[in-house]
Order: sequence, then C-alpha cells, then structure tokens
Amino acid sequence: MSETPPPPAAAPQPALSDSDARLYATLGSAGNILFPLIAPLIVWLIFRERSTFVDSEGKEALNWGITLVIGYIISSILFVIIIGMVLWVIVFILALVFGIQAAMKNNKGESYRYPFTFRFVK
Repeated sequence: MSETPPPPAAAPQPALSDSDARLYATLGSAGNILFPLIAPLIVWLIFRERSTFVDSEGKEALNWGITLVIGYIISSILFVIIIGMVLWVIVFILALVFGIQAAMKNNKGESYRYPFTFRFVK
C-alpha cells in the first residue's frame, strides 16, 4: 500500500491594506449593535491573521460583545420584574453609543477601548 501524500497547505493570505483593515475593524465594532458577539467573532476569526489592527480591535469588539450578551441574559432573567426591561434598554443604549464610538475610531485607524468590558479574549 502506498501512502497518499498530505494535501497541500493553503497558501497564506496576503496582508490586508490599511483601508481594508479599517473597514473590517469598523464592521466588527458596528456589528455589535445588532449582532453582539456574532459579528465581531466572524470578522476576528476570518481576518485576524491578515492584520494586527483587525486582530487587536476584533478582540476588543469580541470582548465587548461577550459583555453585552451577559448583560442581555441578566436583563432577560430579570424581565419578570420591571427592572429587567429598564436594564435591557440600558444595555442596548450602551451597545449603540459605544458601538458607534468604536466604529468611528476604527474607521479613522485608531484603537478603541470599551469601558465596562470583561476581557475574556486576550
């Protein structure tokens, strides 16, 4: 029996241009507004090896998305009492405000650190 050769390794992807890196970092940050955790996770997993900027900003947006999901879960549990509705609105407003701020900074090529974030992904 002859051994089959291993499949060829995938060619490394070219590095992202500066404008593309800013675009994908912006999409990851803005995506947290409507799709917390999902949008930055997709952007970070696909483009992290092609740009250090997307890698660092993607991790930051991913950590913010995790924090948002925790906030939404806690507010959903507390929805039985009125405080849950108020907390859900507060979490959404924070997602909107900080998501827009981060997207604007990332679009300019600047880093953004979200306040109130649990940093799970380092």
